[in-house]
Amino acid sequence: MKVLVTGLDGFTGAYLERELAQHGHAVTGLQSDLTDWDAVSREVAAVQPEAVIHLAAISFVPSGDSTDVYAVNTLGTQGLLEALARLPVAPKKVILASSSNVYGMRAGVLDESMCPKPVNHYGCSKLAMEHIAETYSARLPIVITRPFNYTGVGQDENFLIPKIVSHFKRRAPVIELGNTDVSRDFSDVRWIACAYRHLLDNGEYAGIYNLCSGRLNSIKQVVDILAELTGHHIDVVVNPAFVRPNDILQQCGSTRRIDEVFSNDGSDSILSTLKWMLAN
Repeated sequence: MKVLVTGLDGFTGAYLERELAQHGHAVTGLQSDLTDWDAVSREVAAVQPEAVIHLAAISFVPSGDSTDVYAVNTLGTQGLLEALARLPVAPKKVILASSSNVYGMRAGVLDESMCPKPVNHYGCSKLAMEHIAETYSARLPIVITRPFNYTGVGQDENFLIPKIVSHFKRRAPVIELGNTDVSRDFSDVRWIACAYRHLLDNGEYAGIYNLCSGRLNSIKQVVDILAELTGHHIDVVVNPAFVRPNDILQQCGSTRRIDEVFSNDGSDSILSTLKWMLAN
């Protein structure tokens, strides 16, 4: 199948391209700026994709100006959907990457039936994207994913887990972190790519899917695992700037829906992911 992927050059895109190619799909990356609707429309018309996986987004919101976040994440997605809806033959599947950020600051196990309540511009832009996608549901076979935290080799050190791994690989004596008692749901990027491929190949599945492990690990546990793996002790200094006010202690995703698509056993434990990251 000819699959058009936005954000192919990003962290997730590299693993997704490999996963799709290994299962016989022909992958093309969107080159146009998502905010240029005319360019997107021309490129989509030229490619004539049989399926689309939309990963491209702005996830880091600069303080004081959120304009670009909505321009790319929300309106950029609308432009892409409009271009796809105009094709003479609609794609067999359009998968849009939303985010677990749409759930907001909720504790416990979160499932797809919960009413979203985002608390930041990134989450709001993704929820707006989901609502816009609904207006195209009669014309396009849309699937929405809500990935929770995931990591792996190649992820930028602006993200927490790569930052911690990097400190251990360099055998740094000290690391500044926020609240290490916070527990979150961490998956492996390779499993995330596999989940997208299964959602693509299984045409009968539609709707919204959490992409998550359903397991909790605290930041302190991550530090302890890395200390055991490397034999290196690191002093953790709590930086108040990294502590979020009113942060919840535990939040993970329900795997019930994604388990219907394929086995979640391949999501890997945080231990195997950290071993892989240390070795590369």
